[in-house]
Amino acid sequence: MNSVSQRIADELSINEKQVAATVALLDEGATVPFIARYRKEVTGSLDDSQLRTLSERLAYLRELEDRRTAIIKSIDEQGKLNPELKQQLLSADTKTRLEDLYLPYKPKRRTKGQIAIEAGIEPLADALLNDPTLDPEQQAQSLLDADPELTEKGFSDTKAILDGAKYILMERFAENAQLLDKARRYLKDHAWLFSSVTTGKESEGEKFRDYFDHKEQLAKVPSHRALAMFRGRREGFLSLKVDVELAEGVKHPCEGMIAQSAGISAGISAGTSTDNKDKSRAADSWLQEVVRWTWLIKLQLHLETELLADLREQAEHAAIEVFAANLKDLLLAAPAGQRPTIALDPGIRTGVKVAIIDATGKIVDHGTIFPHAPKHQWDESIALLAKWAQQYQIELIAIGNGTASRETDKLAADLMKRHPELKLQRVVVNESGASIYSASAEAAKELPDLDVTIRGAVSIGRRLQDPLAELVKIDPKSIGVGQYQHDVSQTRLANSLDIVIEDCVNSVGVEVNTASVPLLRRVAGLSQSIAENIVERRNSLGPFRSRKELLEIPRLGEKTYEQAAGFLRIHNGDNPLDASAVHPEAYSVVEKMVADSGQPVSNLLANPAA
Repeated sequence: MNSVSQRIADELSINEKQVAATVALLDEGATVPFIARYRKEVTGSLDDSQLRTLSERLAYLRELEDRRTAIIKSIDEQGKLNPELKQQLLSADTKTRLEDLYLPYKPKRRTKGQIAIEAGIEPLADALLNDPTLDPEQQAQSLLDADPELTEKGFSDTKAILDGAKYILMERFAENAQLLDKARRYLKDHAWLFSSVTTGKESEGEKFRDYFDHKEQLAKVPSHRALAMFRGRREGFLSLKVDVELAEGVKHPCEGMIAQSAGISAGISAGTSTDNKDKSRAADSWLQEVVRWTWLIKLQLHLETELLADLREQAEHAAIEVFAANLKDLLLAAPAGQRPTIALDPGIRTGVKVAIIDATGKIVDHGTIFPHAPKHQWDESIALLAKWAQQYQIELIAIGNGTASRETDKLAADLMKRHPELKLQRVVVNESGASIYSASAEAAKELPDLDVTIRGAVSIGRRLQDPLAELVKIDPKSIGVGQYQHDVSQTRLANSLDIVIEDCVNSVGVEVNTASVPLLRRVAGLSQSIAENIVERRNSLGPFRSRKELLEIPRLGEKTYEQAAGFLRIHNGDNPLDASAVHPEAYSVVEKMVADSGQPVSNLLANPAA
């Protein structure tokens, strides 16, 4: 644990004591929003971004430690753990490095190399590797003559024996952790990503034409292009390959790395020709073939798959970051506030759906108007809207930005021009996801007596009044603020967006007496069932008068109360502090401040100077 804390501290450039204190809080069940807001003195004022990173790295490093322990135990049980290998395993700082070291000892199905070892061919492989002057054919024949049982084991001629020796060395070379790391690093820096069209798919895959014959440096591929190419491959229109560019007749640099790591030299280094062979080194050609096969059969596909997976992960990470940032901006858009609103969900043939919402977000009237083609009831629509606006003292007009949005915006502008006495303001609202919400179980539960189309208009109006409170009801992936959202890991995307919503909700705070279940569920420490219990209690017994009453909610115990209370607001309750971000645990401190100032709490809350 100490090494994990120290490593996180170094990565985040903070004190190890800060890490240890934060880890202790997380292990006790504290949430990131709670720690960021109410435990600054414990963590040394780490912000929510630092805390999120710390939490993610803690999970990764703990998984790394668990895997390290399991690997060391496995190798030790095989009787193959020596001090040098143990030190290498203890020093491995990534899961990739750890798995590279474990590769030679990892239980696996019987391979061709293992079969050859069991048949007694390994001494021949070692002899040819250590002494290239030996003649492979002669050595194989001698082994065959000396051990007639080889034929029964499937090695009936010198070719089969040399192939067995070849597979022994190939598997040995391919399981060299230092070689894997060196080749991987080289390819990351120097390889290119090649994309080509699948034969016969040219016309069908027209939308991927830009990538029919495309190449660019692997290290510089931007996330949006990478995801586009991965989509093309997934749909069967593109083939992707990762490799370095080589001049004709030049050996692959990774073959030279394999030869060097195995102690093979003459004529097998990268970039050298083998036309002029040393006649005294009869095994060189055979060893060269072993090296070439090791690269082509054992390592090339393995590393290509790994590098493409890394590229995809990086591209997904960048795309999810963009999605999360856009969602945060949308959620924290300035609310219009508690003002009566007419919400218009534009449409042409089916008409414009109208929902009238009071200052609290409650729907008080609704209908449909047909100002556009084919009915063209422009004047009648304006008259009806003016009537509703006057009757319900409307202040705002929310207009969805979908089909016929511009035409409907002109209608609202004409209404305002003809009736300036109404003092209306109009705002175009992003309606992405409103139709999905309107057909959801949440909408059916919240607005059971309304048609699905009217529910969409209600959602548009409430988004203007309070974007955060309304948008939390919708699956964030349906809001449409990111690229390639269906191409990235849905689990990672959902987790990232959940974190954004949680941070936004807790940074703003939630009014207990008006919040919906989806909004309450995002408060630190609260679950779906507890959120439902809060609303049920509110509906049956009336508004909460104090935060302490929350302790009467089923399943909301002291620990949950500690996590959530500071983010839950109760306006016009028994204690003015319940409407603030002050946590109940600090009320006594405020009371002392109040006593010293000689002013009531309400005065202090309303007067920044005081």
